[in-house]
Formats: sequence, C-alpha cells, structure tokens
Amino acid sequence: METSSELSSGRSAVAPKTELAFFALMLGMLLAQLDTNIVVAALPRIGADLQAGSAIAGVTAAYLLTVTVTTPIAGKLGDILGRRAVFVGAVLTFAVGSLACALAPSMLALVAARALQGVGGAGLIVTAVSTLGVLFDRTELIRRQIWLTAVMAIAALAGPPLGGYLTESAGWPAIFLVNLPVCVLAIAIGYRGLPGRDGTAGMRGFDIRGVVLMLVATSGIVVLGSFDSVARSVVLAPAVLILATTAGVAFVRQEHRATNPLVPPAIFASPGLARSIIVTGISGTALFGTFTFVPLAVIAGTGYGISTVSTMLVALTAGQLVITATFSIVARKFPRVAAWGRLGLVLGVLGLGLLAVLPRITAAPGPVVLAIAITGLVLAGAALGLSMQAYTLLGITTAPPEHFGSAMATLTLFRLLGGSIGAAIFGWLLITMSGSTAALTAVLGTAALLLAVAIPLAPRQDPEPPTDLVI
Repeated sequence: METSSELSSGRSAVAPKTELAFFALMLGMLLAQLDTNIVVAALPRIGADLQAGSAIAGVTAAYLLTVTVTTPIAGKLGDILGRRAVFVGAVLTFAVGSLACALAPSMLALVAARALQGVGGAGLIVTAVSTLGVLFDRTELIRRQIWLTAVMAIAALAGPPLGGYLTESAGWPAIFLVNLPVCVLAIAIGYRGLPGRDGTAGMRGFDIRGVVLMLVATSGIVVLGSFDSVARSVVLAPAVLILATTAGVAFVRQEHRATNPLVPPAIFASPGLARSIIVTGISGTALFGTFTFVPLAVIAGTGYGISTVSTMLVALTAGQLVITATFSIVARKFPRVAAWGRLGLVLGVLGLGLLAVLPRITAAPGPVVLAIAITGLVLAGAALGLSMQAYTLLGITTAPPEHFGSAMATLTLFRLLGGSIGAAIFGWLLITMSGSTAALTAVLGTAALLLAVAIPLAPRQDPEPPTDLVI
C-alpha cells in the first residue's frame, strides 16, 4: 500500500482487479443489507402460505440474530484464513441459505434457513468493511464512502417495494431466489482481487469458549430487542438480561486469558480505536434503536396517515446521501475525520431533539410542524451516515494490522448490539409510560441525550494510522 508521501501527491491508480473486488464487496454488502428489508413486504403472504401466525416474527428475528452473533467470528476468521476465503464462504453460505428459504416447506424450516442466511450475511458485511482498509489508502476510502451509503440507501428504499413486486408477480420464494445469480456474480468478479491468507496466523488455540460465551451474551441482547413478548415479561426479561450480563462478564474475562482471543484486548490499547468503538455503540443505541419510534413520533406530531409518513421517511435517507456525498468531497481538503465524527453526533442531537418535540406541538401551525419533522428526519439521517462513516474510517486507520478483521468486527458488533439494546430499552420505556405521546418524547429525548454524552467521549484527534495495513 502507498506511503503517506505518495498519498499526498494525489490519487493513485487502482488496479482493475481491485476495482472488481470492490464492486464484489459492495454486491455482497447489498445482498446482506437488502435481505433485512426485502422480506418485510412478503411477510403477510409467507404467513398465510405457511400458516405461521405469531411465529412470522421469527423470519426477521432469526436473520438479525445470526448476523449479530456471528459478526466477531467472521472478523476473526478473516484475520486467520484471509478475506478471500471468508468472502467466498460467506457468499456460498448466503446462497445455500437463500435456496433453502425459497424451498422451505414450513415456518420452522424457513426460520432455520433465515438463520443460515444471517451467518452468510455477517461474513459479507464484516469482510466488506475490513477488506476496504486493506485494498485502499485513507484518501481513497474517503472518496468511496458515497458507495457505502448508496448501498444502504438502495437496500432501505428498494427493499420493501422490490419484495412486494416479486411476491405479487412470482411468489414469495422469488425474493430469495433472486439472490443466487448475484452471489455467482460476486464470486466471479471479486475472487482474484481479494486478499488471501498471509500465512502468519492459524486456527491453533481458536477461542471456542469465547465463541460460546459471546453467542449467549449477544443472543440475549438481540432477543430482548426483537421480541416484545420477552421484553414485556416480568419473568423472562430479567432472566434473559441476567444470563446475557453474566455471559458478557465471563466473555471479557475469557478474552484476557485466551491465547488466541476472539476479540483481542489489544484492539482497545489504541485510545482512538477504543473511543471509536464505544461511540459507535452509543450512536447505534440512539440512532438505530429509535428507528421503530421515529415514525410514531411523526404521526403523533403531524397527524398524517401511515402512507404519508412512510413517504416522509425518505428524508432520512436523503440526509444520509447528502452528508456522505459532502463528506466524500469536502473531507479530501479537510481530512480531520475525528471532527467529522463529532459533527455527526451534534447533528444527531439536533435531529432527535426536533423529533422529540413533535408529539408535544400538535397545536402549532401545520407548516411549522411539517418543517420541524422534515428537518429532524434529515438531520437524524445525516447523523447516522456521517457518524457511521467517520468512526469506521477511524477504526480502519487505527486498528492493529494483525487484528484488523477482529477490530472491524467489534466495531460492527457494537453498532448492531447498540441497536438491539436501544430497541429493548426504548420499547420498555414506551410500555412503562403506556405508549403516550409523552413517552415518544421521552424516548427520542433520551436518545438525543445519549448522543450528547457521546460527544466528549469521542476521539478528539486523528491518531497516526498503522504504517502497514496490508494483511
């Protein structure tokens, strides 16, 4: 990879096979992100065909669960086996899971197949994030941030309509079968350009005990954030919380004792990386954890119907796209990524703060309420896009080369777990306040406060990146 002096001289040429590898990674990430949303429109038809009843929630929960719990494993395997092997394995696993979903004869089989899909999805997401830091220097990474945001925007905007169209025109199995040719294309164009194994690491002493403890801890958190019946239960919720907390504490102790830990404590030795991971978890709690409640606040404040509010939510994605495009251009001249990250947190405080007051200003003139709603949505979307990209870049440039995949997986895990923790905590808060408009204000106001707390915890300056990121 180029040195800092070479980077300052301008944009270096990127080899064709590297460009193909990049687009293969984007295809893989698109598949993983899209399958979170494309299923939503098909759930009623799936439920009717398979007589699922309330078990239909398992179709989305199983995918989210396995994506979350296998993220650190995929990152660690990338460090050991190389990004190419993990990417190919993830694509094949995702393809087999997709085919099994399409052929599922029962709800139990479909949920199991979705869980398998999630294992592949975790590998696709983590490999994409960690491999970008190997393929490109920091300057080129900044230029390519718009592609990452475009993938998320396409998945969010196109997922539900595409799922509805395929379900109506070809039946719900088509939403899974459409993945297969894309999987073939991703391997075909990306295999040669993806970095292989460097030969310095092995599976000897792989942290199996850590894997088990991590699976228990993260599964408990995701279950609390995904199933209202569990989160509301006075028996199940405390039991799951105690189990997850106990497993989490045991996991931390295990990682300090293990010879080849799943999440090496060394990745927290860098203050910049440690702070980036912590702030990513907090922003995940505040921004991802409130997704369910933002539409409710807009409905309560504006009085509009669901269809109108659904259209207004495009402003969230617009905020992401605008700020990321701005970042990819302006940050070339003002490359202080830590400052950009703090700006993202400030935008989040403002955006969530505006959305929090919506349910309390219903007596205000309609145009004023609408302007506040749109502004809040745009700022919240911008906060999500900017903070995620900035702290991912900081992680890439400060992660120890020998633990690069584990560091990126930990960053991603904290974001995912933050979203699940936020969904559980904010859902509980909404329940205890009887779902009133005051509860929505409390939820979004608390999320804004969390982001305000994250500002002084965020990295204050850009640390010097490792001298060698080629893994």
